[in-house]
Amino acid sequence: MLVVGLTGGIAAGKSTASCEFRALGVPVIDADEIARQVLEPGETSYARVVEHFGPSILDSTGRIDRGRLGNVIFTDPEQRKHLNKCTHPYIRRRILWHLAQLYMCGHSMCVLDVPLLFESGLHRVCAKTVVIECPREVQLERLAQRNGLTRVEAEARVDAQMRSDIRAARATRVVNNTESVDELRSEIQGIVSLWRPSWVRAAMGVAAPVGVAVGLACVWMPWGRAVLGMATAWIVGSLVLW
Repeated sequence: MLVVGLTGGIAAGKSTASCEFRALGVPVIDADEIARQVLEPGETSYARVVEHFGPSILDSTGRIDRGRLGNVIFTDPEQRKHLNKCTHPYIRRRILWHLAQLYMCGHSMCVLDVPLLFESGLHRVCAKTVVIECPREVQLERLAQRNGLTRVEAEARVDAQMRSDIRAARATRVVNNTESVDELRSEIQGIVSLWRPSWVRAAMGVAAPVGVAVGLACVWMPWGRAVLGMATAWIVGSLVLW
């Protein structure tokens, strides 16, 4: 299965690109959504975050107010690092589980949508990466309009991320989102057309999990059959590994 990492500067248009991948039938694993899930009451991350930052970040229902938490972490790099330590291991674990599920379901391609793709190290599980970028001034204007932030607050959020030139240098493909939504949509359509594996690879993607399952089942059989089963699983599985 081809795993494509999707990232970009805040307010650069990454969410719009993610929606377009979905519209083209490519499953998307959304790290932001998973981050919200691990911060729900009852989760280990929730307890660790509240213990460190205190009840002032909670709303009236006892849930973490992302706006209040953001005001803390975007003005203090050390606090931001601590938040990442509290959440990233749990987010990473769920992302890998979702990847395994998509692979076992026979998908030939998926997108891993992660704001901090390179910073978190998750780019290592991606065969290709797409970075959505736009000029800094456009980012600041969008943040001010979308989130109601002052310029200072918007700049703090932009500066909290990896520099755009470093991010672009590490990408397989950079999409400059300075034109219309239609232009961005066209770019994403072109990427999918170019990168989506052929039907042959897609068929192998379905066969590989079956081969792995058969091989594992053969472990309980006599020694000779087990070796044959595991060898078959390895050969079939290796055909679709990138």
